[in-house]
Amino acid sequence: MNRGLILKFENLVQLRGACRQLRTLSDRKVDRAQWKPVQSSAHPAWSALLYPQFWQKDKLIRIALLQHRHLATKEETKKKKKKIPLAKGEVEIRQKMTVEELAQAMGKDVDHIYEALLYTDVNLDSLEPDSILYEDHIKLIVKKSGMKYKSAKLKEEKERENTDAVKRPPADPAVLTPRPPVVTILGHVDHGKTTLLDSLRKTQVASMEAGGITQHIGAFLVHLPSGEKITFLDTPGHAAFSAMRARGTHVTDIVILVVAAEDGVMQQTIESIQHAKNAGVPLILAINKCDKPEADPERVKKELLAHDVVCEEFGGDVQAVNISALKGENLLVLAEATVALAEMLELKADSTGLVEGTVIESRKDKGKGPVTTAIIQRGTLRKGCVLVAGKTWAKVRFMFDENGKAVDTASPGIPVEIMGWKEVPSAGEEILEVESEQRAHEVVAWRTYVEQQERMKRDVEVIEAKQKEHRMEYKEKQQKLAHLTWRQRKAVLYKANKHLMFSRPKEKTEMDKNVLSVIVKGAVLFCFLLHWFCASEVLSLKHSSKLSLVIISCRLFYLSGVVFGFSVKANESIKQLAAKKGIKIKLHNIIYKLIEDLKDELNSRLPPSVVENTIGEASVLDIFSVTVGKNKIPVAGCRVQKGLLDKKMKFKLIRNGDVIWKGSLSSLKHHKDDVQVIKTGMDCGLSLNEYIEFNIGDEIICYEEREVQQTTSWDPGF
Repeated sequence: MNRGLILKFENLVQLRGACRQLRTLSDRKVDRAQWKPVQSSAHPAWSALLYPQFWQKDKLIRIALLQHRHLATKEETKKKKKKIPLAKGEVEIRQKMTVEELAQAMGKDVDHIYEALLYTDVNLDSLEPDSILYEDHIKLIVKKSGMKYKSAKLKEEKERENTDAVKRPPADPAVLTPRPPVVTILGHVDHGKTTLLDSLRKTQVASMEAGGITQHIGAFLVHLPSGEKITFLDTPGHAAFSAMRARGTHVTDIVILVVAAEDGVMQQTIESIQHAKNAGVPLILAINKCDKPEADPERVKKELLAHDVVCEEFGGDVQAVNISALKGENLLVLAEATVALAEMLELKADSTGLVEGTVIESRKDKGKGPVTTAIIQRGTLRKGCVLVAGKTWAKVRFMFDENGKAVDTASPGIPVEIMGWKEVPSAGEEILEVESEQRAHEVVAWRTYVEQQERMKRDVEVIEAKQKEHRMEYKEKQQKLAHLTWRQRKAVLYKANKHLMFSRPKEKTEMDKNVLSVIVKGAVLFCFLLHWFCASEVLSLKHSSKLSLVIISCRLFYLSGVVFGFSVKANESIKQLAAKKGIKIKLHNIIYKLIEDLKDELNSRLPPSVVENTIGEASVLDIFSVTVGKNKIPVAGCRVQKGLLDKKMKFKLIRNGDVIWKGSLSSLKHHKDDVQVIKTGMDCGLSLNEYIEFNIGDEIICYEEREVQQTTSWDPGF
């Protein structure tokens, strides 16, 4: 056969195949204009010379085919890069997914999702491929499809570097120098603690304090005639300050336990002993008020044996000193006992390097700003030092001693008042010196971050528990409606909510007062957390106060003239518009602070609850009746067992544990005389403002009603 004819035939075959490929490519909507020419050397040069027209066509075809293969290779590479499925029959789900996303994750078409939703409360008429499905429905669809689900993990935040400040390693014993002992005065209220300190430091602290009772923790340096120094902490003795007493012992070397000789061991005495034991601090017993005739120091020592406080005369190691703080008797003996014990303890500290200490008390002074009283435990504090305590920091501007005199330095064991704090630190916080203000900012930022993370962790735990509880409730509801078709379910739900849709305007207004409609603007995780917070609040509030919280949309958070935002900003035009409308804008970057704000708003909307406070109780011992006009009135002869009966108050009649009447009295008499009040142990006759027959053994309760503001019961650990 002629070689030319053979080549023509080959070209025709190739042209036919190329046309088919081009048709396929056009169906796939591949833009030919974007194809890049790929140099082809498939045909020999002689074929181009013999058949130029066929060669040009063939060249274009082959270029197209090669380009198609190039695109196909790219598509195959993309497919290879796709995420490997979790496992056969396992679907990775998120909190919210569109119908189309769920279908792709399951490897099904959209119609399959619609079929699975036929028997649920989802309105299929309004469902589109881009409609959002929530977690409960997503899980239900996956289960109905005979597949398992696995929650997609949230994108983990990059781990931050720990920039906290910490204490220095223990100092070399060679650089340690003696320091004054830090002594705490503990004991029961009014046993003479403040009077003792007053006598020791020759000041009139007791006379300046309200009612002679210490109101705060103070630290003072006492100079003894021998030249020794003792730092005293004056902790409150009242029961309400037991936590402050416990805090004071953490920086204490020695505890002086003050017990009144005439009163003996009391409640706060026992608590003080326990605080000292928990802190591992040795005791010195100061038996005060020994100048009184009824004083019995020996009884005090014996009572203390029951609490493992054994004095030296009984074979123990606790020194006991009989004193009179008011008259100043034996105070020098007590001070010498303290110094002797301090020498045995060999109290020393490193006065070089960065400062370490503890906040004893803190307050905000009008003239000085945030001020703290601190005990220095290591290093020497000077003006200009940068300190960190808790989540605040200070550049020391001024320092004052216990007499208000300015000082330049403070060495270990010395109490000092510090000015220059940015915020008021909590009492008991550890003070650490850092190299610079920048370093202080880093430390505070890290501590704030750690606190937020811990709080978030606690919140998530609570949310997960609530989520599990709500899931169980949802399953129970589904089981009750499982035998119904989706149309029947829709009808049941319609009937259940019909009263809400067709309520009268007045009823609707009253209902709206107790409904908090919320729109949320913020991150996805925040919306999820707030949804669960609101769900948990609704459960508790509906049962207690008929106050509902409703999430409308996850875009903006509006509440009673207040707009909340999370991790968003408000521009000036929005702020101006809000100001015109009288709407406050509150923006938050920390979720728990926003939730606390929300709780405050909820609390302000909760109606007050009525609480009954019982004033008196009486029992019916006899019954009789009196005639007033033509009517016979039942009268109960009663005896007051507890409290009192006040005619002006409300009363209730209880029979066999059941309340059968509530109201007011028409008469209250004692020996035929009308009275207003009957006290405990007295007999009386009473009649009610309604015709109620009494039985012997009935109880009459006198009570008053008072309104108490309710609060939300949900608590994540803030």
